[in-house]
Amino acid sequence: MSFETLLQRLDRVAGGRAAGVAIPDEARTHPKTKRAFTWIMWLLAVELILGVGAVVIALVLAMGGEPVSFAVWMRTVVVLAMTATLFYFAWRAKLGWRWGYQRLRLFAQIFPVITLVMAAIPGLYPAWMVTEQIVFSLIMIGIADFLTSDHMRDAYRKPAPENPA
Repeated sequence: MSFETLLQRLDRVAGGRAAGVAIPDEARTHPKTKRAFTWIMWLLAVELILGVGAVVIALVLAMGGEPVSFAVWMRTVVVLAMTATLFYFAWRAKLGWRWGYQRLRLFAQIFPVITLVMAAIPGLYPAWMVTEQIVFSLIMIGIADFLTSDHMRDAYRKPAPENPA
């Protein structure tokens, strides 16, 4: 089994029935599409660095004898796993798979809301983690802004239904 075949099976799990729907090459290779994904990948890289930084801070605090709550550990692990998933969605969307764009856009719009609500719960996270969550949310809002631009929505629009003749 080739690597691409394995990825297509994973795409089927992640993308459902529409996993095989690709956008036209001219939309995928358009300079605005390429520029948007360049920015999105850089912003996701910053998210990854932010997530690794949160793990490092939690480890340093724990090794220094400070109590680190279960909520903090779960948050750090979830952010890293989530960012890895978003990278996969972005990569597949950049290759022209509509489902990747849809998932990335959905999560880029939902995660900031969830993250900010969690950060607003008094006493759930220490101040450093609340700050990390706010920065995380702002970056995700930036990603969502690129994904919801007129050009990107047009490039990844739902294809017209095929007329059975």
